[in-house]
Amino acid sequence: MRTFLTIWIGQTASILGSKMSSFALTIWVWEITEQTTALALFGFFSQIPRILIAPFAGIIVDRYNRKLLMIAGDTIAGLSTIAILFLYLTHNLQIWHLYVAGSITGTFEQIQELAYSATISIMVPEKQYSRASSIGFLANYGSNIMAPALAGSLYYLISLAGILTIDLITFILAVTTVLFVHIPQPKITETAQQSRPNILHEISFGFRYIAKRPSLLALLLSASLFWFAHDIGAALYSPMILARTGNDARVLGTVASAAGIGGVIGALIITGWGGPKRRINGFLLGMVGAGASKIVFGLGQTLFIWIPAQFCSSVNFPLLGSSYDAIWLAKVKPAVQGRVFATRSMLMMLMSALGYLIAGPLADYVFEPAMKPQGSLAPIFGGIFGTGDGAGVALLYVISSICLLLVGLSGYAFRRLRDVETLVADRDEDF
Repeated sequence: MRTFLTIWIGQTASILGSKMSSFALTIWVWEITEQTTALALFGFFSQIPRILIAPFAGIIVDRYNRKLLMIAGDTIAGLSTIAILFLYLTHNLQIWHLYVAGSITGTFEQIQELAYSATISIMVPEKQYSRASSIGFLANYGSNIMAPALAGSLYYLISLAGILTIDLITFILAVTTVLFVHIPQPKITETAQQSRPNILHEISFGFRYIAKRPSLLALLLSASLFWFAHDIGAALYSPMILARTGNDARVLGTVASAAGIGGVIGALIITGWGGPKRRINGFLLGMVGAGASKIVFGLGQTLFIWIPAQFCSSVNFPLLGSSYDAIWLAKVKPAVQGRVFATRSMLMMLMSALGYLIAGPLADYVFEPAMKPQGSLAPIFGGIFGTGDGAGVALLYVISSICLLLVGLSGYAFRRLRDVETLVADRDEDF
């Protein structure tokens, strides 16, 4: 676990810097536009290149040095931050610049993340898969505690430029930690080394692998539906809070920090416990818990509701995510994980991008007008959500959260999904 933890420390610092920048850029864009669509397009433009590169990324990760690929991902992200900082300091930064930067960064981050996830199974023993995955969630949610609070306060002291500079420092730390550790490579068979790869055959490998295992396909489809609904809500999250609080960045930072605390506690629980014996239970029950908590969050209009609801929601994601990851790591051979995980990522990102794409227009042009005092939905839902700014966004957020709950509950109705751990052979038995 030593190599894994060393890399984890550097990536944790990088995630912290990135989330501080993301938070600061969210405030900057909202101050300029006050449009949900403008913010939702961030997620859309970062996901589209990920989808396009994913099939090729899987081939790259399975055939080339994963350590160098991880370094390249951090380096490109750092250069992108430098470009944004330069444009901001010269008073030339525009919103479309951020979309372009997100597209470029997303492309290389997809390769980096695949390289990292496909390396876990050969760095740690199988019994530690859930624990290793939960440690990853610990980094993500730990940064959620600090990044919003720090960025929300520093934004008014050192401006966007200062926060971007902090982000650059964390990128340097991430690259340094990877440079000085040994990252193992999976063994490639002699036949595979000597053969000339057929690109179409290689790209389709992940699809064929998953299609031959209906239970893995059911697992993937369930996760994709969940993240589609989730990312509709994710696109609405910041605009809803900012609209309800008169653009108060500190309130948004406080709520985001509550999410971080919940995630850290959830990750610590999984790290100590190791996760449920039947990992599918952790996956489905995590969905149910997240959906129920987010419904309460969307119904709330004050910090007294938002903070505990966000905390409870975030507790579930380490359970959900670590259980999901552990199933895939146990069922897919390390030498092909790059291509299989690329296919998995591509479908999930496609659904995620679709969620981001439709969330903004639905909020700005359908639900917000419909929840104004004279709107068509105000007589029905006005008593619950009010009719002020953000009411329509909140209604759409609750609808997406109900979908999360339903996806989790419906998983138990399908045997192929419910019994995935027994219906699919472990990777050692699979070849």
